[in-house]
Amino acid sequence: MGSRKHHTAEARKEAKKVQYFAKLNDCPTSPRKMRRVVDMVRGMEAEKALYILKNASQEASTRVYKLLLSAISNWQQKNEGVRMENAELYIKEIMVDSGKMLKRMRPAPRGMGHHILKRSNHVTLILGNKVEEQTVKAAE
Repeated sequence: MGSRKHHTAEARKEAKKVQYFAKLNDCPTSPRKMRRVVDMVRGMEAEKALYILKNASQEASTRVYKLLLSAISNWQQKNEGVRMENAELYIKEIMVDSGKMLKRMRPAPRGMGHHILKRSNHVTLILGNKVEEQTVKAAE
């Protein structure tokens, strides 16, 4: 590996150490339904997003709720002694990508069969910290 690639790889690793994220792979919900829930909370503060997801009626909201709790616990492991309210955590980035599809057949008239695609998705949630970002901007 060349030195330029090595330096960029090292910088990327250092940036990931400061990021707090959680991933949900192969969630058995269609990506379209999951994106409706994700769009409700994108860019919100973590506490407000937890409240909205807890009280939403969609089935996908419970999965995103657990994912957000997981990301918050990842943040708490790296920042012991700091309260979540003081840190001003917010959802910096949340993405829904399509996952694998299970292909099934359903019997149809005249000896034919219809295809059924059971879709799944991958959700990636990245938390941001407004306090840390302000100190980084001030340092620059």
